[in-house]
Amino acid sequence: MDTSKLTNPIVKQAFDAWQKGDSKTFLSYFTADAKLYDDGNARDFSKFVKDACGHERFTSIDKVENNGLNITGHFHTESWGDFTTYFKFHINAEGKIDRLDIGQAN
Repeated sequence: MDTSKLTNPIVKQAFDAWQKGDSKTFLSYFTADAKLYDDGNARDFSKFVKDACGHERFTSIDKVENNGLNITGHFHTESWGDFTTYFKFHINAEGKIDRLDIGQAN
């Protein structure tokens, strides 16, 4: 997949780790107390990564916005099939991701 649209280096590295199913590397870009919101609802971030990383992935990147922090594209899951989704990364002053918003895109 072409990831040249990903302009934020932290997001790109985290995204690449997600796509490879490398949860250890993916988590290394996040704060220890990172928050996850799925369609606006708080979820357990660690459980999400454990359950989804390596089983869910983007199949295309359709749109990148907000200085490279927001990614929208087609997404594949073993449980729910294929749909369009978004990942919105929030990076703190120390350069770590402290929040990830995910959900089905309209």
